[in-house]
Amino acid sequence: MKKINTKHAPAAVGAYSQAVFANDTLYVSGQIPFKPETMELISEDVKEQTRQCLDNMLAIVEEAGLTKEDIVRCGVFMTNLADFAEMNEIYGAFFGDHKPARAAVEVRRLPKDVQVEIDCIAVKQK
Repeated sequence: MKKINTKHAPAAVGAYSQAVFANDTLYVSGQIPFKPETMELISEDVKEQTRQCLDNMLAIVEEAGLTKEDIVRCGVFMTNLADFAEMNEIYGAFFGDHKPARAAVEVRRLPKDVQVEIDCIAVKQK
């Protein structure tokens, strides 16, 4: 198992790695909408939060030598599923024709009281 860490995504806010690579599979920890440079929330807007989560996630995937197209599954955690359409608009534009499997769930609370957190699994293509 190899730990992946990049300064282009927020530092872990707990006892975990940004991602781990096991065999040909990358497991990316949940990414919150913090700007990596400042460790501050991007904004209160759910669309901007979604985009920042995805950008942070992709920075980690790319640090591991993979691409967006290698992402096979995402988990989206939201504090209010009433914002699903707004999240989905940004998520859909981000992935385009590449549509990984996904789960989206509402949770009571997320770290640092953000509205969105996204994790993913990526597999190195042979």
